[in-house]
Amino acid sequence: MAGASTLARGVFYPAAGIILLFVLVAVLFTDATDAVMTTLQGEVIGAFGWYYVLLVAAFVIFAIWMGLSRFGDIVLGPDDEAPDFKLPVWFSMLFATGMGIGLVYYGVSEPLSHFVTPKPGVTGDDAALAQAAISQTYVHWGIHAWAIYVVAGLALAYAIHRKGRPVSIRWALEPVLGDRVKGWLGNVIDVVAIIGTVFGVATSLGLGVLQVAHGLGYLDVVEPSIALELGLIAAITALAAFSVASGLSKGIKWLSNGNMVLAGVVLVVVLVLGPTLFLLRSWVQSFGYYFANVIQMTFDTLAFRGDEGLAWESSWTIFYWGWWISWAPFVGVFIARISRGRTVREFVLGTLAVPMAVATIWFSVFGGAGLHQEMTEPGSMLDPATGGVNTDTAMFQLFATLPGSGTWLAVAGIVLVVIFFVTSSDSGSFVVDMLANGGDPNPPLWSRLFWAILEGLVAAALLLAGGLTALQTAAILIALPFSLVLIGMAVSIVKELSVEHRQIVRAERRAARAELTEHVTQEVATTLAGRWENVLPPAPGALRLRVPRRRDAKDPPGAPPGKASAAGGDEQPGPGG
Repeated sequence: MAGASTLARGVFYPAAGIILLFVLVAVLFTDATDAVMTTLQGEVIGAFGWYYVLLVAAFVIFAIWMGLSRFGDIVLGPDDEAPDFKLPVWFSMLFATGMGIGLVYYGVSEPLSHFVTPKPGVTGDDAALAQAAISQTYVHWGIHAWAIYVVAGLALAYAIHRKGRPVSIRWALEPVLGDRVKGWLGNVIDVVAIIGTVFGVATSLGLGVLQVAHGLGYLDVVEPSIALELGLIAAITALAAFSVASGLSKGIKWLSNGNMVLAGVVLVVVLVLGPTLFLLRSWVQSFGYYFANVIQMTFDTLAFRGDEGLAWESSWTIFYWGWWISWAPFVGVFIARISRGRTVREFVLGTLAVPMAVATIWFSVFGGAGLHQEMTEPGSMLDPATGGVNTDTAMFQLFATLPGSGTWLAVAGIVLVVIFFVTSSDSGSFVVDMLANGGDPNPPLWSRLFWAILEGLVAAALLLAGGLTALQTAAILIALPFSLVLIGMAVSIVKELSVEHRQIVRAERRAARAELTEHVTQEVATTLAGRWENVLPPAPGALRLRVPRRRDAKDPPGAPPGKASAAGGDEQPGPGG
């Protein structure tokens, strides 16, 4: 009961009520919900697609600037504090939480889809189409996605670890909103963040369940069906609930680290058993092609491609931007929580560069292997029933082409998806519960379990309401209101870091002036002491003052003082006399 006292009623009940209402409507009015979701998808993409493209491009520029700017040495925590987690552990936790399940789902299918059904305007022979397919995938999964996470994570990490604020989205906007974050406006911000997180995680869970169900069907274990998918959601949500109950440093940490090891093993096996030399050459070449064309691909809205371009954008780029934005509160809070003690530069460059490198390697190996197989044996990677790419089974089809490893690799792939499902769900539940408990870093067990179960219910409702299309639409819609919060976060962190940097500069100048003053004082004292020694040289027994006196009038020039003139005592004018 002690934990229940932290419950933020103005956040918990509105967020839970809205989400439960959606689940109820989706279950009772499935067809109507499907129609509404489809209509909304077209309307949102048509009206706001350009906005998503421009916003994500701005976040990329912002994140790079943050990492290279004068703010880079500021520590996200007390100045002398060491990071809570070692670098490999920190990386595995943020990466597995950030997009692990999507990598497994789209690793083979996305490059293959762009090859078989190219982006409008992309033409050429198979080699040109394959190259464009890999590079487009890099755009969706590389620096753009993680730049969004940098905006949310950096603002939250600074507020939580540097300023000592609770673990809550609202406090990242305090520099802009002031004390208003403590009232109803702060509650609205956290409610939007919770809804976005739950739907974003549910989208990932839905994709994972689709792949697990079709993987079991591919292994002839059971025939895929909606009943199987709902059963898998129930079973894996139970595992996630058990994991989230164990806390951040146990269940989530162990699962994240173990799954990264398993993912690495599967990656190496595909690289070794597949066309190894081709995959390595493809990775290097695709990196160059990506960097040569990333600006054009970033701002491409397919404006001159009509309805065909709009349909492609909604299914791919805008879906991804919406998905990443809807994940931003969850991933932002989570990576902020585990990044205490890191500098701004470490946080930004680590969050941008390392996951990007791993994502490109992953897609070059899995996507490259799928492309090589399809180019070598046309049709071998396509669905016989539709003649297109089946995103649910593409990975298992690739595994079947590798010598002597199809079955056990398929089993490993299913295990990967399940564990990524669990890490996404338990991490999401943990973050949502912190928000719903006023930023309490150790929220009560009952509410953590509540959110884990609710995420599973939302995933089930979305699958009932339209499957993959409903999942994509939910991500895009939820991202729209939260994008405004992200803009506020970017403004807030610039404002806060600018103030602190000015304070640091002033302190450094004061210290420099004090040091210079001390140095000059010491130099002057040393110089005067040396000159005084010349004026008053030490003598045995006593100091003898040597003071020049005016020459006596009777002393002729050149004569010793006190000696009379040889001219008989005539007065001679002294110097100046």
